[in-house]
Amino acid sequence: MAKLTPIAGAFVVVCMLWPHAGQAAPDDVATLRAEIEALKADYNARVQSLEARIRRLESAAASAQPGAAPGASAPGEGAIPVGQSAAAAPPATFPEPPPVAAPAKSSSATAFNPAISVILTGNYASLSQDPATYRVAGFIPPPAGEGPGERGFNLDESELTVSSNVDPYFFANLTAAIQGDNTIDIEEAFFKTLALNNGFTIKGGRFFSGTGYLNEVHSHNWDFVDQPLVYQVFFGGQLAQDGVQIRWLAPTDYFIELGAEAGSGLSFPGTQRNSNSLGSDALFAHLGGDVGDSTSWRLGASWLDARATDRTYADVDQFGAPVTNAFTGTSRTWIVDGTLKWAPHGDPTHHQLKLQGEYLRRTEDGQLAFDVTGRDLAGAYSSAQSGWYLQGVYEFVQRWRVGLRYDSMHSGTPGIGLVNSGVLPRADFLSLLPATPERTSVMVDWSLSEFSRLRAQYAWDEARAHQRDQQLLLQYIFAIGAHGAHKF
Repeated sequence: MAKLTPIAGAFVVVCMLWPHAGQAAPDDVATLRAEIEALKADYNARVQSLEARIRRLESAAASAQPGAAPGASAPGEGAIPVGQSAAAAPPATFPEPPPVAAPAKSSSATAFNPAISVILTGNYASLSQDPATYRVAGFIPPPAGEGPGERGFNLDESELTVSSNVDPYFFANLTAAIQGDNTIDIEEAFFKTLALNNGFTIKGGRFFSGTGYLNEVHSHNWDFVDQPLVYQVFFGGQLAQDGVQIRWLAPTDYFIELGAEAGSGLSFPGTQRNSNSLGSDALFAHLGGDVGDSTSWRLGASWLDARATDRTYADVDQFGAPVTNAFTGTSRTWIVDGTLKWAPHGDPTHHQLKLQGEYLRRTEDGQLAFDVTGRDLAGAYSSAQSGWYLQGVYEFVQRWRVGLRYDSMHSGTPGIGLVNSGVLPRADFLSLLPATPERTSVMVDWSLSEFSRLRAQYAWDEARAHQRDQQLLLQYIFAIGAHGAHKF
C-alpha cells in the first residue's frame, strides 16, 4: 500500500468535515482547525520516526553483509546530511520489494549444515640414522607410531573433520586421517550428548581416550612435530577407544572432572579379541584452577587396563635372524600429568608460557611366545616399565614461540619365563634387553595467523641402543574451514 502523506491526510479530514462547515459556529471552526493541525503534526512525527527506524534497520542489515564496511549506508538509502536531524530529513523513497517466493521443501536441509575443516601438514626430515632401523631399545614395539618418519619431503597426516549438532540432544563428529601413503584411517567417529543434567556427558563410538593429557590432542595442535617417546612406545602414538565414555563436571569454582571408559581394546597395547567381554577400561580425574589473573593450572591422574591376545611384534634372535614373537595377557598403565599456563593478565596475544609434563608407568603380565611361525615356544612374562617427559613452550613475541622438551624412559629387566628356565638365552629377545632411552628436542615456530604455522625442530635422539640420531624436521600446518577451540 502506498504511503499517505501528511497533506493527503489533512485533505481527507477536511473532506469529511466540509459538508458540516456551514452549520458550525466560528469558534467551532477554529477548534476544528486546531485539531486538524494537531493531527497533521502528530502524523508527521510518526511518519518521520518510522522512516528513521527503517534507515537504522537497513543500515544494520547492510553492515552484516560480507564485505560491507562498518557503519556503511544500505544501498538506496538516503543519507542524512551533517548537522541535519532525522526529524528534519526529507522522507526517503524505497522501491517496492519483490514478491517473496514460497520456500522450497528442501530449504530446511541447510538449517543443519555441518562444520567442515581440513588440516594439511607436511615436513622435510634430515636424519643421521636410517629411519628403517628405528627401534626404542628395551621395549616391545607397537605396530606403528615409532620414530621420526621417512627422510626427505613427506606428506604428513592430513585431517578431514565433519561435525555438527544432530538435534538438541546429540552432537556428532567424524575425523578421517589421510596418510602420506594414500591410506585413510577413521581417527574419530563419535556422538556426544548435549542435554544431560547435573554435569554429565556421554560419548560413544571411536574417540581418543581421556587418559593422560596429550592423548586427546590432535597432531596439528601438538607443540612439537612428534609425540614424546613414552607415548610412542606405550600407545603407538595415541590411544583410541571403540566404546563409550562418561564424564562428570562438578559444579564448583575449581575445575573438577571425573571420567570412565569401556572399549573393545582395539588400540595398542590391547588387541581386538573374539569375546563379548570388554577389552579395555579406563578411569581418569582432572583438577584445575587459577592463581591470580595470569596463571592457571591443571593436574590429572589416569588408569588404563587393556587385554591383549597374540599381540605380535617383529624381533631378531641371537644370530640376527628375524622372528615373530607374541604377547598374551594384561597391560595396565598409570599416568600422572600436570600443566601450568601463564599469560600477562590472562591475555596470551603477545606473551605466554606453557609448562607440561607426564609420567607413565606400565606393568604387563601374561605369556610371551617366541618365534610363533617356527619353534613356537611360550612361557610366563612380566614387566614394569616407565617413561616421562617435560616440556616448556614460550611465546617471546607475538606469533613466535620457542620450545624445549626432554624425554626419558626406563625399561627395567622384564621377567621372561623361557629365559629364566634356561630354554632360551636372553639374547634371543633383543628388543627386551635393559635400556634407558632418552631424547632432547628444541623447536621454534611462527604462526602467520590462527590457521597457519611453520615450525623447525632439532632433536638429539638416543632411543636406539648405543646410537644417536640427529634429527632436523621442518613442518608446515595449514587449517581450512571451521577451527574449533584448543584443549587447555
